[in-house]
Amino acid sequence: MAEDERHDGAGDRQPAKDRLYAATPIVPGAKSATPPESKLVQVTGSGLSGPFIRRPVMTVLLTLSVIVAGMATYGKLAVNDLPSVDYPVIQVTCSYPGANPTTMANNIATPLEKQFLQIPGLDIITSTSTQGNTSFTLQFVLSKSIVDAATDVQAAIQRATGKLPLDLPSPPTFTKTNPNDQAIYLLGLLSDTLTDGDLYKYASTAVAQRIAILPGVSQVNIYGVQGAIRIKADPAGLASRGLTMDDLASAIRAGTVYAGAGQFDGAHRTFVLLPNGQIDQAEGYRNLIIARNRDGSPVYLRDVAEVRQSVQDERLSRTFWMRGFNPPGSVVVLAVSRQAGANAVEVANSVKALFPEIRASLPGSITLVPVFDRSQSIVDSVHDVQFTLIIAFILVVIVIYIFLGRATDTLIPAVALPLSLLLTVAVMYMLDYSINNLTLMALTLAIGFLVDDAIVFL
Repeated sequence: MAEDERHDGAGDRQPAKDRLYAATPIVPGAKSATPPESKLVQVTGSGLSGPFIRRPVMTVLLTLSVIVAGMATYGKLAVNDLPSVDYPVIQVTCSYPGANPTTMANNIATPLEKQFLQIPGLDIITSTSTQGNTSFTLQFVLSKSIVDAATDVQAAIQRATGKLPLDLPSPPTFTKTNPNDQAIYLLGLLSDTLTDGDLYKYASTAVAQRIAILPGVSQVNIYGVQGAIRIKADPAGLASRGLTMDDLASAIRAGTVYAGAGQFDGAHRTFVLLPNGQIDQAEGYRNLIIARNRDGSPVYLRDVAEVRQSVQDERLSRTFWMRGFNPPGSVVVLAVSRQAGANAVEVANSVKALFPEIRASLPGSITLVPVFDRSQSIVDSVHDVQFTLIIAFILVVIVIYIFLGRATDTLIPAVALPLSLLLTVAVMYMLDYSINNLTLMALTLAIGFLVDDAIVFL
């Protein structure tokens, strides 16, 4: 020991240190007093996630941009019950008053069907012939544009015009129908003093036109009966005066024609003749001269027919029941339809906001009542799916925390879920999608896939 202590040079210090550590007894199970040296490992990342890992500031800014974009575009998305799909379906109608269903099927439906069957892309065609009316429903393949289908249908109607009856009052008409374009709002006009015809006239001229100019409204359909003057001929009276039904019809058409009567030209002034040839009251038809007797005395329409103020179709029976209202004497229902891609909820709210103005302009004998609001069911359905979406998010985060037991690991899916939803909302706005039952259901299902990916990442 003494000899070792005499050699205490610089070169012997390290061995002395080694000997000192060697002399230290090692106790089993005891931790070392010197901690291991730690090193910082640079994470470079690879693939798509590499730039986001190497540039954290850029990642934070992009995340904030996604959050702002999602929150800004969420309120601008249209809210509907179903996605906006333009189905190529066209409805064709033709009226021939007085013809029975057999005549309508043979003389009108058959010539039109032969021309419709030549249209390319026609998938299904159905026709219905009733008393004085024939209707067609033409359904085309989804790849065919509704504009092209309408052009082909119009051309087919033109080709079939020469084979239709010559005395047809008006040519066949067609409308573009969409199963998704159901009326979003129904409102009724009730009156106990006005007739059905007067109430229909007021609804079509005052109320329907005011609603039709609202943003997002495509059309306003009026369900009621139009006023008309009904003439019921007396066959015995016609026969006693040597007249036929054709003579009566020709006399009525000639007596109610509205055409120019010419003008008087003077040296310094010209007078234009404006005859009042259009009769709009039953009394005017009663005094209409339709023929002359042998002695030259006039034969009035009231002598051979019964003329009265009525409606176009007396065979229609209408009954209106509503809680809090007695069955009114006259009723007209207006159906408001939205434009393609318009927000159904906003359109319904704009119609309801117009009610005070319409009620202020209505006479006291007319009552405006809301009948049905389809947007309310859309809002309730969307709120249910949104609530399910929130509950699914909360349950997923809780389950992950229970199984992992670490708040830091649970933070990853808790941040990834809302961030992904906000990014999806921004993309939906760019693609002109709407919030509906199908898109919300897809988002609910996507939460499960997103959580699976987040757990695999952990």
